[in-house]
Amino acid sequence: MSRYRCWLKRYIKPKWGKRLLSEVRPRFVEAWLKGLDLAPKSKAHLKSLMRILFNCAMRWELMPVGENPMRLVRVKDSSKWLREPVTLTVEEFRKVIQHIAEPYKTMCIVAACLGLRISEVLGLQWGDFDWQRGQVKIQRSWVEGQVGATKTENSRAWMPVDAILAELLLEHRSRNEAWAHGNPWVFASPRTGKPSHPWSASRTWLWPAGVKAGVGRIGWHTFRHSYSTLLNEQGADLKVQQSLLRHADIRTTMNIYTKAVPERLRQANSKVVSILLPEKKAA
Repeated sequence: MSRYRCWLKRYIKPKWGKRLLSEVRPRFVEAWLKGLDLAPKSKAHLKSLMRILFNCAMRWELMPVGENPMRLVRVKDSSKWLREPVTLTVEEFRKVIQHIAEPYKTMCIVAACLGLRISEVLGLQWGDFDWQRGQVKIQRSWVEGQVGATKTENSRAWMPVDAILAELLLEHRSRNEAWAHGNPWVFASPRTGKPSHPWSASRTWLWPAGVKAGVGRIGWHTFRHSYSTLLNEQGADLKVQQSLLRHADIRTTMNIYTKAVPERLRQANSKVVSILLPEKKAA
């Protein structure tokens, strides 16, 4: 729901909020989508949300029941990336984080070592961690200043936390203990007490860091793509990769059907952490 609110607030309401339903015609919507500076996949998400809104309008009898007009809207190349996703080599990752200050440096490390989406990184609370068993439960996201569900039901899962990463997180908590005592959020802002805004951090730290490291502009999702690439390079089988990335459909990773053993997930994850952070020693 929080993701829908974001699209509604930022794009749909400013353009169509004061229009009559009869004025929201397919050719106008198609032209509007074409003019937006968004990736084709994002435009497809907007089209889907417009279709949902028209279904609701028919259900609530605000318009005659019939074929949803948004079905006629075309979005070119909606299944294609606007540009190839950026992935970082181990050396590039190390160069990038040298140019990022705390707490964003630790946020990048968590994203890279667990393959989390930035909304899931920001949604982490200290109570989600089981330090004794070395694991964390991914169970919420933080989007547009609101707590929300994870992207899919499959995204709600226990993830292994390598001892090296656990040590870094506990160091992060210790650094912020003076002002954040009792705050449940792992990456709370000292100004608001709530999770930081990811886009301002991207502009202030990630983009410049990528340029300084010689890899160009990067985003938070770069770390998830890099994690996936490293898992593959380290020989993790496809079912393990799917489980660690928490893909709902294995076709997102590749088409194979086996049962992943939790210990194998931990071993695959630890390989990635150890090569990203070789100078760290687990306690």
